[in-house]
Amino acid sequence: MFPWHSRRQFLKQTAAFAGSFAALRDCVHAATHPGGSGVDSPYGPLVRDPEGLLDLPRGFSYQVISRTGAAMSDGLITPPKPDGMATFEGPDGVTLLLRNHESEPDFEPSPFGEGDALLSRLDPRKVYDSGPAAHRGGVSTVVYDTRNRRVVRDFLSLAGTARNCAGGPTPWGSWITCEETVWKRGDFVDEVSGRLIRSAEDHGYNFEVPARAEIGMVDPVPLRDMGRFVHEAVAVDPATGVVYETEDRDDGLIYRFLPNKPGQIAAGGRLQALVVRGRPSTDTRNWDSADFSPGGVWEVQWIDMQDVESPNGDLHLRGHAAGAARFARGEGMWYSKGQVFFACTSGGRRKLGQIWRYQPGHSAKDGGRLELFVESNDSALLVNADNLTASPWGDLFVCEDRDGPEVRIVGVTPSGGLYTFAHNHAQSEFAGVTFSPDASTLFVNLQHEGMTVAIHGPWVSRA
Repeated sequence: MFPWHSRRQFLKQTAAFAGSFAALRDCVHAATHPGGSGVDSPYGPLVRDPEGLLDLPRGFSYQVISRTGAAMSDGLITPPKPDGMATFEGPDGVTLLLRNHESEPDFEPSPFGEGDALLSRLDPRKVYDSGPAAHRGGVSTVVYDTRNRRVVRDFLSLAGTARNCAGGPTPWGSWITCEETVWKRGDFVDEVSGRLIRSAEDHGYNFEVPARAEIGMVDPVPLRDMGRFVHEAVAVDPATGVVYETEDRDDGLIYRFLPNKPGQIAAGGRLQALVVRGRPSTDTRNWDSADFSPGGVWEVQWIDMQDVESPNGDLHLRGHAAGAARFARGEGMWYSKGQVFFACTSGGRRKLGQIWRYQPGHSAKDGGRLELFVESNDSALLVNADNLTASPWGDLFVCEDRDGPEVRIVGVTPSGGLYTFAHNHAQSEFAGVTFSPDASTLFVNLQHEGMTVAIHGPWVSRA
């Protein structure tokens, strides 16, 4: 168990999702059915942005607070591909925004400057993998004053990791960042991009980054017991310290990590995978047949995983063979008031995405319950759900993981209705959507533009 004040702060910043699980399982989700319609946005229609970047409802505004390539307060360079984020309460009322960068060795601009010249200024012990080619993924921190709407400072927090995609906040005031790759040390051709990769360390781990306002980088310690796989996001149950994990593969699993010491994940623990009770090795993707209906609820159990550092990168295959359920690209994940929501980007009959809800069990024998909360089969409603967060008044806010003339942030009501909250015209996927602790500001990244924006406005409360 964690100190009461830590749990209170965590629940405040991750938000309370309105409505009980029992009531929600009985509701009909119009947006989950082919031809189903969404709901009217509580914020009204979008207003065209004269700058041609970001359309928002009337009364809302945005501020670009960070750009790839800009100098940071620590003298390093803002890295490219901003991705998953979370916020924390900082000193004197400021917000600490911890931000992933899904960067690789040759991504430009480098946080270490032209030719990685600034690497020589850094303590080598603070860079996880600096050679033979510097890995440029990691985490940066933006200290932001929501009252005066200004950046106080920004700096690199974790260096030398690869493809830091998403992650999740902890109740004890840190960010778990996740590597979305299983690169091994050595020289090899990446199967996804076809590029030559040179690594001095194995990749595919989670790392923990404390939320701090002071400039400085964390010691890069891989959390090996949490598994080595194509990580995406995590969510922590503050009552137990259990960490839930998604895997960004078309045939990925959902995992949970049982720490030996709650609140001290570096002290090790046990990794398990989700099994739908009575349906071993089932396929939740609904690609070939509608085996999982929206609104349905299933009992689950968890099986222990072996050889979790997976030198062959086959943890998902071994888990599925042992009975674990298969999911379609598990991506964004968020804890909210006793429940864990997670997105499967390519799930559903038309591969437009699913949002699942998991309610943990109350005993060792009770593995919990899993509900298919939303399945989009209409591109007008939702395409490829990715990062998501819960608002303090009950709605989920979901990023679309796609390119196109208009990419959206989609709101999801507690009853499963979908509405469009924002469009961007940069043909860039949204990433890292998250609210400030005081709920005044929504932060989000336009990943391919290398922008982090702060959105302000008359937020609707249903409390």
